[in-house]
Amino acid sequence: MQLSKDIAAVVTGGASGLGAATARALAAKGAKVALLDLNDKLGEPLAKELGGVFVKGDVTSEASVDAALAAARAAHGQERILVNCAGIGIAKRTVSRNKQTGTFEPHDLASFTKVIQVNLIGTFLMISKVAAGISTTEPINADGERGVIISTASVAAQDGQIGQVAYAASKGGVYSMTLPVARDLAQTGIRVCTILPGLFLTPMFDQLSEEARRSLAASVPFPSRLGSPTEYAALATHIVENPMLNGECIRLDGALRMAPR
Repeated sequence: MQLSKDIAAVVTGGASGLGAATARALAAKGAKVALLDLNDKLGEPLAKELGGVFVKGDVTSEASVDAALAAARAAHGQERILVNCAGIGIAKRTVSRNKQTGTFEPHDLASFTKVIQVNLIGTFLMISKVAAGISTTEPINADGERGVIISTASVAAQDGQIGQVAYAASKGGVYSMTLPVARDLAQTGIRVCTILPGLFLTPMFDQLSEEARRSLAASVPFPSRLGSPTEYAALATHIVENPMLNGECIRLDGALRMAPR
């Protein structure tokens, strides 16, 4: 798909991190970008900077998603591109030992469910809602292409670490549904891909010390550093523009394979 001022895009989690970098990259290519996020303090100034629009939305709520997409479409028309970057993570083992009592306690269901709700169900909700809208449009090129959907999984989908059971399960779901969704949407001319980032410098790393960041960076074979959100954004824009990328999950990780811990 050729990016231009006539193409509208929606980026979830667009107020910061991978989503913000992707929004910048799409806008730089001429696309009209809507940032869908809960963080209006970061999202509204960025949208203004990019000449786009901020729409407050919760990807776990169908009503909220419907309202956010309606606002985005009112501003820019029907989106042709969706990039799913909204996500959360927790660190909790399947069973943990209570240091005070010495007893073993199971992973609480509430936090596990929340991670699945945001990362997996929220991604699917956005995909289905956006795909329904794109399907009503006319093809925009000789291939019959109507739109492109990109989701964000993680290398944890394939080599999740100790304490990542909820996160890995949620990202594994995103990974696993990529091909069937691409096959489902082939008849409507919508391409679907997923990016599996490794260790990227995003807000999730804000609480880590500089020493911890250096240690993580050293675990990446080459380049031996944390990834930049701009590198994720570069791959996302390439997927949009390369018509043969479809149904594929792409690791973006500097040859990293996560150790158990």
